[in-house]
Amino acid sequence: MSGRKHLESTLAGDHAGARGARKQLTRDRLLDAALTLMSEGHSFPSLSLREVTREAGVVPTAFYRHFHSMEELGLALVEECGVTLRRLLREVRKAGVPTTDIIRHSVAVYWQYVRANPRQFRTAASERHGGSPAIRQAIRNEVNLFVREMAQDLRMLGYRSDLPTATLEMICSLVVNTMLNAASDILDLPPDQPQLARELEANFVAQIRLIFLGAEQWRAEPAG
Repeated sequence: MSGRKHLESTLAGDHAGARGARKQLTRDRLLDAALTLMSEGHSFPSLSLREVTREAGVVPTAFYRHFHSMEELGLALVEECGVTLRRLLREVRKAGVPTTDIIRHSVAVYWQYVRANPRQFRTAASERHGGSPAIRQAIRNEVNLFVREMAQDLRMLGYRSDLPTATLEMICSLVVNTMLNAASDILDLPPDQPQLARELEANFVAQIRLIFLGAEQWRAEPAG
């Protein structure tokens, strides 16, 4: 490749990279705008495209370069939160942490993630049992993925290898739902009461340990 062609190719690549970065920035601003509006008390179904684009500081036509509809934007919100949280907790389970400490480490990671992302979790809490059917289904799908991945990781760790997959997933479902239910309590903690935070975290750890204690005693009922 000649020097001129190489330069042209490099400039074209830089231009495409800058365009991609701008596009991603606009997409992030739209998602952030929706979260901001919902944190102010709006339910997702009540949001209009114009409200979101106005909050994001972009023209309404720019919306359609990223999402086909408001519902698609809502699905993206659910997916992004779920993907990040699943990755963080999977890293904990694969980090070589002693099995006895996995629960405490997982709770600590989850706790920090909830506190760092209050708008996402308040949105999930409000939309989980109301609002758009598509959003509710997306949240259920993320929960199911969470459950399956946790069950797979526990299987790899050798936990209760005698249990069928369906039973292991039932145990993980109890854990995941306990975690989701705890999010509101975590977010409602007053910032100036560290002792209360420690007590709540200890109680959270105890609840999950109790689930696994019961799981250790679980025996499948004989068929028939």
